Amino acid sequence: MNRPSSPTRPAYLRLVRASAWYDLAVTAGFATPWTYTLVHRTLSSLGDSLGWGVLPAPDPWQTLYANLMGSVVTVWATLRIVRPLPLHGLLDAGARVLFSSWMAYALAHGAPRILWPFLTLEITWGIAQLAPWRHTAHTHPVADPATDRHPLDTPNR
Repeated sequence: MNRPSSPTRPAYLRLVRASAWYDLAVTAGFATPWTYTLVHRTLSSLGDSLGWGVLPAPDPWQTLYANLMGSVVTVWATLRIVRPLPLHGLLDAGARVLFSSWMAYALAHGAPRILWPFLTLEITWGIAQLAPWRHTAHTHPVADPATDRHPLDTPNR
């Protein structure tokens, strides 16, 4: 039975695509050293003007990790925009649980409060993409042994 909130419904695929557009907008600027410098400066200024703290001065390691994260998330977002699948939404929700955990950890250890809006949005997107799965564990087989394909590998069109 397909419930309206089922991950196999077209509305869920639109949610997966929307979360990907959000990711692309927020992380594309982290993908290169030049754009990261601009994003870093902007976030630091915003944090300073709001009294939420400034980011630490960029160094080569911080820039490298920001570029790696920005590159990977940009590619992952592009995949979800071009071919949103229910499985992509589930995996993205899992990634958001991890990202949220590490953001909360950073905040608990003194990271600037400018991170709070990002954490809030990560949690929100994660819940939105994970919630439709709560009733599906017993209704979808893991994979078809004959084809090694999961039933959620193809969009419901």
